[in-house]
Amino acid sequence: MRVLVYPHAMEVGGSQLNAIELGAAVQAMGHEVAVIGEPGPLVEYVHKAGLEHLPLDPGRRRPSMTTVRMLRDLSARRGLDVIHGYEWPPGVEAFYAGLRGPAAAVCTIMSMAVAPFLPSSLPLVVGTREIQEQAAPGRRHVHLIEPPVDVAANAPGHPAGEFRREFGLEEGPFDLVVVSRLAPELKLEGILTAVDVVGRLAAELDIRLILVGDGAARAQVEERAAAANAAAGRRVVVLTGQILDPRPAYAAATACLAMGGSALRSLAFAKPLIVQGEVGFFELLTPETEKIFLKQGWYGIGRAPEDGAPKLESMLRGLYASPGLRRELGEYGRRLVVERFSLERAARVQLSIYEQAVSERLAAVDAVGTAAGVLRYKLRRKYERWRGTHAQDDFNAVARRPR
Repeated sequence: MRVLVYPHAMEVGGSQLNAIELGAAVQAMGHEVAVIGEPGPLVEYVHKAGLEHLPLDPGRRRPSMTTVRMLRDLSARRGLDVIHGYEWPPGVEAFYAGLRGPAAAVCTIMSMAVAPFLPSSLPLVVGTREIQEQAAPGRRHVHLIEPPVDVAANAPGHPAGEFRREFGLEEGPFDLVVVSRLAPELKLEGILTAVDVVGRLAAELDIRLILVGDGAARAQVEERAAAANAAAGRRVVVLTGQILDPRPAYAAATACLAMGGSALRSLAFAKPLIVQGEVGFFELLTPETEKIFLKQGWYGIGRAPEDGAPKLESMLRGLYASPGLRRELGEYGRRLVVERFSLERAARVQLSIYEQAVSERLAAVDAVGTAAGVLRYKLRRKYERWRGTHAQDDFNAVARRPR
């Protein structure tokens, strides 16, 4: 089978990493996989994964018929069987390319909501049972692949010494590690809460917060971190910036604070995990809370933002005081991710989705409705930008609106 993987961006992020890692796993099963995308930090990661990278113009409109025609021509020249778009713009373009072209289309949505205008006949893959149930009515196929993890490459014992030396992180403190985009939507509230909580706890505990990542909200995080460090009189919050291979950071952690794919990578390193969400949501993963995350994904919405700080502080105090609990939760998390979230298992499921997509045809009747839906969405976004009320990460921002 010949597959073209089309991530929505080539900057570091969970959806993009999943696209590349799953593509490499499918190729390892004996299929041909290439990745198409604009220039960006993950191009190097694509090559390291042993995949071909095909360039896209970073200035193109999204979605656009020019890209659709290019994908259709590429399908014919290369004999592609599947075009797999990640997130809605590549998904829409894959649909139109597959409608009159030789390749089947598949779309994965790892955001917290599915765009309502996606074609009903387009096979969808989502990351949580809850989103699958919400998206299923009226759609032909909505498959579930929970964010997979390469449990061989991400495992306890990974070297962290060079990472510690590079950023001046001596061993000894309780290191709470966050590997995340520093984005205004979804991420920022919890990250700023963690900065404040660790800054206060540092007055009495030997604790440190290590933030790995970059993004539009970095200046806000740096300002809050500087205030925490000044109050503590030492570096209790450390920003490393973006690291293409963050495994040494996970390995250096005493515990991790994360959501989504980063949460599962934390578990692969046998680290205790506090799941971060929004509106004051923080929850320690235990055998008792496991069912929450298997249902709704590695994220949550609390009742009020002000609830977050005391909850996070209580969890950190408990983990700090009990090395035995940390070891027990780390071992439990590692077992969970190996048994349920391995990359090999996800690749087998993905390949079966491809085979089903190839055997069915997309519905031409979806084309008009999808085009109209995208146009309405674009016009609304343009109006929201004019008013200054638009969200940068649209279908992630939807998740925190009152239900």
